[in-house]
Amino acid sequence: MRALALLAAAALAVAAPALAGTAVTLKADTVSADAVVTLGDLFDGAGPAANVPVASRSGASVVLNARAVQLAAARAGLDWANAEGLRKIVVHGGAAAPGAPARGNVEVLTYARSLAAGEIVQPTDLVWAKVAAAPADAPGDADAVIGQAAKRPVRAGAVVQARDVGAAIVVKSGDLVVVAYDADGVSLAMQGKALGQGGVGDVVPVQNPTSKKTIQAIVTGPGQAIVGPAADQLKLTRPSVRYAAR
Repeated sequence: MRALALLAAAALAVAAPALAGTAVTLKADTVSADAVVTLGDLFDGAGPAANVPVASRSGASVVLNARAVQLAAARAGLDWANAEGLRKIVVHGGAAAPGAPARGNVEVLTYARSLAAGEIVQPTDLVWAKVAAAPADAPGDADAVIGQAAKRPVRAGAVVQARDVGAAIVVKSGDLVVVAYDADGVSLAMQGKALGQGGVGDVVPVQNPTSKKTIQAIVTGPGQAIVGPAADQLKLTRPSVRYAAR
């Protein structure tokens, strides 16, 4: 709410902006030295509007809506074309070292909302944002994250990292699992008890309740697994398998 209030204040900071705004460019490294993010922190060539506040920063970084920033700049007499079509801008705290080379803003996936450990990442939970530098394990494709489960709590605005997520656990130890076999026109199914846990594509031991024998089956969904040729095929395509909760 405070960030929105500051954006509104920016609209009143300049009484009469020129009809044609002063063209500005987004800085390669968007950094704010204090708790208030200004137009000067974001743009080169901001001139007299450099001290106009845009948002507040209470943590190590703040994620700004690029469209809102563009409007605030326009009201202050600045023209930012946003030729890159950015949707989010991430501003970090601190100050760039004198003479340090600009690292260049890059777009990365960030979390649109905070997630608790175990929650399944949905498409609406991810947004692209601009940061100064991407972590080494930042995924370049949303499909690599969607359908995975958060290994630990993550906060809204944080950059997505591969170590944040893992396969969603859809079968737990003790669950009843229907194991299917299908090959050469022969289809069989049995219900057994899982002796381990796993996500889609994981191998889980399942015990036959009658014979007490244990077989190794591949999980295909909640309470479901397969064995035989279909299981072998799934092993080959496992990296692309995703399970998204509905």
